[in-house]
Amino acid sequence: MNLVTVEQIREAAELLAPVVRHTPMESSRPLSDRVGGPVYLKCENLQRTGSFKIRGAYTRIARLTDAERAAGVVAASAGNHAQGVALAAKLLGCRATVFMPVGASIAKLQATRAYGATVELIGDTLDDALVAARAFETETGATLVHPFDHPDIVIGQGTVALEILADLPDVATVVIALGGGGLVSGMAAAIKGLRPDVRIIGVQAAQAAAWPNSIASGRPVRLYEMSTLADGIAVGEPTALTFAHVTSMVDEVVTVSEDQLSQAMLLCLERAKLVVEASGAATVAAIMAEPERFAPPVCAVLSGGNIDPLVLLHVTQHGLVSAGRFLSMQIDIPDRPGSLAGLLAFVGEAGANVVDVSHSRLGSTLALGNVLVELRLETKGHDHAAELVERLAAAGFVVRAVL
Repeated sequence: MNLVTVEQIREAAELLAPVVRHTPMESSRPLSDRVGGPVYLKCENLQRTGSFKIRGAYTRIARLTDAERAAGVVAASAGNHAQGVALAAKLLGCRATVFMPVGASIAKLQATRAYGATVELIGDTLDDALVAARAFETETGATLVHPFDHPDIVIGQGTVALEILADLPDVATVVIALGGGGLVSGMAAAIKGLRPDVRIIGVQAAQAAAWPNSIASGRPVRLYEMSTLADGIAVGEPTALTFAHVTSMVDEVVTVSEDQLSQAMLLCLERAKLVVEASGAATVAAIMAEPERFAPPVCAVLSGGNIDPLVLLHVTQHGLVSAGRFLSMQIDIPDRPGSLAGLLAFVGEAGANVVDVSHSRLGSTLALGNVLVELRLETKGHDHAAELVERLAAAGFVVRAVL
């Protein structure tokens, strides 16, 4: 199979120059401190449509014939590719129909429609949507713009790498989120073609990781069950095109847990002031989990920032819990005046902040004359939370559960 070339990617960069944004590269002190050298964030979450996907979608649609564009395009996507196709089609005067899973993010669904595409919701997964898109292609003559399985898509996505090499010429390691493999394939082709010494590491969500088994088996292997915050990289099976690129040019593929994803999103939001979706934060999660794996200078690609505000709220809370900064506990105290005030004062003196409190006299295991108090607290981390529990127990409080 022919791999894409640096020259093809450079041609795409010229095509895309009036359309896409040369996204900024931001240094990250928290990650640099962990790695022991410079770490930079390539902010494709600030790209038009909120992700890198516009690069491949525009390249693909722009290279269709006039007749093909007149027949329209169709796509399947969990959200980011949908928006890229919708905007690219609008810019090129082409009709777009997009099939999305029923559970797709409301924010991504609304944005896709706002760019002018017709959206159809079907099935539970990207694979279900892709089946419907292929059927629509057959029925109508529209051209399928696959999320990653086409050379023009791979070539367009590869333009991210040209910007990184221009802005950070001494980069030693590039970290890229890995789903179907379109982004990492194109970027790897550009980087290895120009700087073969640069180490490329792909990152998958552990609960949607089709690549490790595929690489070990020497062929694409389907993953039938996936459940992850990182819906943008939840792809059940690589294709021959992306498999050929990844296995020949990507140095390593690692996985990250859901807790690590949520903590990475929290770090991006809190320390970098960047809104990044779970798939986009996978690269940061990998660096946080094993900083010694990444030789600096490091560039981590933040591939997308399209996240529903309610999901962001949930993930932020999950990240705080995972980081030990949000603690829930149940405590028995005597049912007499001043007991609750004394407990709250003790918690405050120990440096924790009370977010929510409730108490109940009901419960089959509750001793007569006691009440059950449920506290939700902000703490300074795992060590502080453990110290707080120990201090409560030492002071005579009956801590029944720590959640």
